[in-house]
Amino acid sequence: MAASIAVVLTGIVAADAASTPPPLAAARRNASAARAGDTLHVTATAYCQDGKTKSGARTRSGIVAADPHVLPVGSVLRVESPSAYAGIYTVMDTGGAIDGHRLDIFMPDCARAKKFGRQRFRIRVLRRGWNPKKSEQKH
Repeated sequence: MAASIAVVLTGIVAADAASTPPPLAAARRNASAARAGDTLHVTATAYCQDGKTKSGARTRSGIVAADPHVLPVGSVLRVESPSAYAGIYTVMDTGGAIDGHRLDIFMPDCARAKKFGRQRFRIRVLRRGWNPKKSEQKH
């Protein structure tokens, strides 16, 4: 009988712990989702790790990582300032450390990425996300 009670109590504790979201997950849920046309102020960093992105594409210039709750994969944005990085970028990656209003810009030169540090960017969202099923051709 005591063993049965212990199993039940363990199940209750585990269920309670599983239902309590970790602080990072709660912060991500509270991050405001950007819409097309929105102007955002974000903190930008840079990375140079070559490989595949969350979208499956290879890393290359013009790719950024973002919190998918704010800017999901496929989002297109224009960096308006600082002017040294002005241009069109596509969110093709996510990252564990990228939460809220943050971007991580891919740079093929690691020395340049390290020198980049942290910077404040003003961006305009041109498109929020991308649904490949909506763009498939029907035969």
